Amino acid sequence: MPRRTATMLASTLMLIALLCAGVLIPVPYAEMSPGPTVNTLGEHDGEPVLRVSGHRTYPADGHLNMTTVRVTSADFRMNLVEAVYGWLAHDTKVVPHDTLYPDGKTEQQSTQENAEEFSQSQESAKVAALKELHIPVTSWVIVSTVIKDSPAEGRLHAGDVIKAVDGTPVRQPSDVAKLVTKHKPGQKVVFTVVPAKEQAAAEKAHRTATRTRDVTITTTDSDDKGAHRAIVGISAGTDHTFPFTIGIKLADVGGPSAGLMFSLGIYDKLTPGSLTGGKFVAGTGTIDDDGTVGPIGGIEMKTVGARAKGAQYFLTPADNCASAAKDTPSGLTLVKVKKIGDALDALKDIREGRTADLPKCTAKG
Repeated sequence: MPRRTATMLASTLMLIALLCAGVLIPVPYAEMSPGPTVNTLGEHDGEPVLRVSGHRTYPADGHLNMTTVRVTSADFRMNLVEAVYGWLAHDTKVVPHDTLYPDGKTEQQSTQENAEEFSQSQESAKVAALKELHIPVTSWVIVSTVIKDSPAEGRLHAGDVIKAVDGTPVRQPSDVAKLVTKHKPGQKVVFTVVPAKEQAAAEKAHRTATRTRDVTITTTDSDDKGAHRAIVGISAGTDHTFPFTIGIKLADVGGPSAGLMFSLGIYDKLTPGSLTGGKFVAGTGTIDDDGTVGPIGGIEMKTVGARAKGAQYFLTPADNCASAAKDTPSGLTLVKVKKIGDALDALKDIREGRTADLPKCTAKG
């Protein structure tokens, strides 16, 4: 066989071997890509995304779209060829697998966590919108979760309303940890609670629950990497009673990142006129009860998905601005927001044509 032919054959076989290795060898990466974007003012799968009953609502036009990111599953094993393709593609992002599924988190665990965060974001969106409209919302501190095999298991239950700890009234979730950690591990702490069943019955009957009980729990030592402290094995959260019904229906979506857009959609439906002036506005961001907008993951994929859908403006959490501005899709204006009030001010500028006044994202933030 001529030397030239042998060399070409060897090179070809080597290339084939490398391609096969690239396909067969798994790499510890996962992929993110643009997911669906849904208008919170419109319908999804034939049903309104937002439905309000018991209070006057107003027609709303334009778009206030929440955005999502698709991610590969926890058990997906990317190969080298797929990783390289993802790195080169504009509409996908390859990230370390542990970024999406830390500490060996399973698909089921991740889905459950995302569902819980999505539910909480809906509640906070309602509270933030109503507070901005000066509509009273009744709030209280509850037992959010009880850790298995902890001192609180069987003593406290998810949904119990925490009225006081050691006789000191509790007004926000952080109060609970502060009062418990005043003890040393092994000491007793007394929770004054309204049992979850009593609270649910009271809400159903539209009355205030009054029957409380004291629960004494012996604290234990924390077993995490932080400073030793007394714990009982619960996490505290907030629950609310709203003066009318606000329903949010959107299947197959998880995580907290739609909070801002839900709150704006609710605000729009409860006020006359159009927030957007008919413009196509999309956005993202977590929101807390006080209307503070927090950062999210996958911002680059969300801006790509929003622009592909037709968005002209994108409401961007301030902490995500620098990342988003590095590769802004052509024709999309990134608007920086820190609070729901910032978003409302920006929407006023948009509908009145004062786009030069918008607080735009830059590569510096």
